[in-house]
Amino acid sequence: MNGSLRVHGATLHYEVRGEGPPLLMIPGGTGGAASLQAVAEDLATEYTAVTYDPRGLGRSPLDDPEAEQRVADHADDALRLLDLLAPGVPARVFGSSSGAIVALHLLTAHQERLERVVAHEPPVVEVLPDAAVHRALVARVGETFRTEGLMPAMAVFAAGLRKDGDTASPPARPELAPQAAARAEQTMAGLPFFVGRIVPSFMSYAPDVDRLAALSGRLVLAGGQDSRGELPYRPAAYLAERFGAELVHFPGGHTGLTTHPAAFAELLRKTLRA
Repeated sequence: MNGSLRVHGATLHYEVRGEGPPLLMIPGGTGGAASLQAVAEDLATEYTAVTYDPRGLGRSPLDDPEAEQRVADHADDALRLLDLLAPGVPARVFGSSSGAIVALHLLTAHQERLERVVAHEPPVVEVLPDAAVHRALVARVGETFRTEGLMPAMAVFAAGLRKDGDTASPPARPELAPQAAARAEQTMAGLPFFVGRIVPSFMSYAPDVDRLAALSGRLVLAGGQDSRGELPYRPAAYLAERFGAELVHFPGGHTGLTTHPAAFAELLRKTLRA
């Protein structure tokens, strides 16, 4: 089932699959609901799996295309979806990358609505001891985007995400399934919005770490098996260590849910049950 929901400043496109306890899946980057399709279809055998395009991306247009993007607004969108599709029922939430930042804020702001949250590589770099270095990276990306354009800015961003001391070119991407390859046009279309609006706002977001610690019994922090040491991996590893919690390693790297959907879904199913 597909539908749309009016929220403050935007109209959200959402998709619902399956029956069972509610599971809200918050995408990262520019992939939107499509990036979660394979994993959501797998989990729909056990859950009512809800995916959506975040405001400003894909089929979720903004009322004001120039509107500032805030983590709190994106988390409120997620809450409105839960209120619509699972009113009064504690839900499970999965978020990846920027979507995992949204999931963390949702947990701290509305813990009564959530039963369990799995946050896969949330790039909340403000929690890291070397946060100032990453603020400088975000500033460089923004300046490059303004002065040189999208692809040079993406190159600066990609270099900053690599492991410390890794100056080699990124490895070749694994061959994707036809559905994933077909999403390339959508991904590229959303990149200017992502680089210009989401990256500076979301990567400057500082979560309430004490609140997260108090709620850590409901929180699973996760990283990619192949992305150890990369920047998006490090905040999850840092917070897991601080909370005395296990860091769950999912197949693949930062985009493992796209490159390894079956194995990713299998582990996510187990993690949601635990």
